[in-house]
Amino acid sequence: MNFHPNDVQRRARVASGLLFLTIVFLTGSFFRAQVLQHSQYALASEKNRLREVPIPAPRGQIYDRTGAIIAENIPGYTVSLLAPGEDSLRAALVRLGGTIQLSDAGIETVVKRYRRSPNRPAVIFGDASFDLVSVLEEHRVEFPGLIIQASPKRYYPDGPAVAALVGYTGEISEAELGQKTFSGYKSGQQVGKAGIEKQYETRLRGQEGVRFVEVDVRGRVVREAGARDDLSAEAAPPLYTNIDLDLQKFIVSVFGDSLQGAAVAIEPKSGEVLALYSAPSFDPNRFVGGVKSGYFDSLMADKRRPMYNKAIQGTYPPGSTWKLASAITALQDSVVKLEDHMPVPCTGGYQYFNRWFKCDGGKGHHGSLTLAQAIEQSCDAYFYQLGLKLGITRLVAGGISIGSAEKSGIDLPGEMTPSFPTAPATAYYNKRYGVRGWSPAVSLNLAIGQGENSQTVVNIARFYTAIATDGQAAHPQIVRGSSEKERLFELDSANMAGIRAALAGVVLRGTAAASRIEGLMLAGKTGTAQNGRPEEHKADHAWFVGFAPADNPKVVVAVMIENGGWGARSAHIAATIIQHYLKAVPKQLLNTEGY
Repeated sequence: MNFHPNDVQRRARVASGLLFLTIVFLTGSFFRAQVLQHSQYALASEKNRLREVPIPAPRGQIYDRTGAIIAENIPGYTVSLLAPGEDSLRAALVRLGGTIQLSDAGIETVVKRYRRSPNRPAVIFGDASFDLVSVLEEHRVEFPGLIIQASPKRYYPDGPAVAALVGYTGEISEAELGQKTFSGYKSGQQVGKAGIEKQYETRLRGQEGVRFVEVDVRGRVVREAGARDDLSAEAAPPLYTNIDLDLQKFIVSVFGDSLQGAAVAIEPKSGEVLALYSAPSFDPNRFVGGVKSGYFDSLMADKRRPMYNKAIQGTYPPGSTWKLASAITALQDSVVKLEDHMPVPCTGGYQYFNRWFKCDGGKGHHGSLTLAQAIEQSCDAYFYQLGLKLGITRLVAGGISIGSAEKSGIDLPGEMTPSFPTAPATAYYNKRYGVRGWSPAVSLNLAIGQGENSQTVVNIARFYTAIATDGQAAHPQIVRGSSEKERLFELDSANMAGIRAALAGVVLRGTAAASRIEGLMLAGKTGTAQNGRPEEHKADHAWFVGFAPADNPKVVVAVMIENGGWGARSAHIAATIIQHYLKAVPKQLLNTEGY
């Protein structure tokens, strides 16, 4: 078939144009891929060839007020596994289970970690022992995706002695990964779970580093060193606390293994927490890298509740330690003076209509006392009548004003809010018991620290720092830094001096006289609080809150012994703690009942 020359030329031009456009398109595509998008494809290639292995950052060390170590980092090992997919990971773990002990539950835990962060090595052991690492190194060729590396391990030299305040670390949970607080965290990382470790997590975490390993198409490690420059981890700066570690350990020795309760020591003017202990305790070192189920279950099954911080979470009737709140409220409102007597002398109790309210303070039968003497002898009969004089409205308002319905503000997570009536008092009691379900008799119990009143040990300690100073109290502060103050009450200098003198009288000749220290003027108040669970048939809780020296307080100590019986028992413990802190060398520490 013959074509006209013009047709041939026309078709040649069309073909040339199409060829030119094809060349331009291909050239443009090559230019875009090789020049404009070079970094993108180079990065994709690097990602296929290289895998990131995180380098854990050392957490910030925690020190006491003198520079002694509370929490530090020691060398440890982590074991993780690189895998191209979940099926490959599971298969490798099953094979690994033939070499080391790895349960089905353990395998599922590792798989869950992989699902949360598939681009990171799945952590198998966050705290591997040297023996385990040695076994795995011997079988390294059988598991080419295995990553064994040295990593900093949290360590608490004094373990159980500091658990209540320092807390512990553990692997970040799936729930935590979904919280804004942990934005930027990855699966397998260690975070603070309680105490200072949790409260100051952002200051203690450090900056994670990364190293690179070269892998083949199956995800097997073919080269570790030199694949690419590592990005070093950055340790967090140290954290300095107000804790006196020597005092903390001394308190632990005083409590021993038999007592359960709590103790808090505070510098009254600044609010600096010198010591905080909850007994019995637990070993935070056993939580690092993952707590063994057997140990954790034993803690949970222990009826003494070692995981429950009794200093900030336990709420207990404050007993007679609360009488100072009633007394201060009455003095502020000019209801009584320190030298005033009540109409009915104490004959072992007080008759209110058809009910007899017994006096458990001291030995009872105190006779006619002044307010100052009633504080010394802890006379319930006096304070029953004082409660009636004040009335429930003023009692509740006075309690609220000193912070009895609020947290102390200590810089530890998990502090419980005390239980106390809300204002207006009548509305509170009407709602709780019904309009005719209560009587003014509730003021009798409230005035002596019983009834609808449960406080934390740290909150009572904070209240007494205001008594030890000028009516102001700072929020208790564990970590070094300034603490905001607020006024809890306001008394003139004469009444303040009289209250402190009455508290000194408690130790000199009152309910804590058996624990007085010759050569050191100690002031404080005992408390014997009824157990809120009478079905347990256990003894009352024993309280003492005191400070010394009485004329220029340097320390406030609150001690609460669960089911300890009489407050005098806690008074002796508190006196011993204060004596140790002030380094007093008294002539004699008087003692009774074998304590």
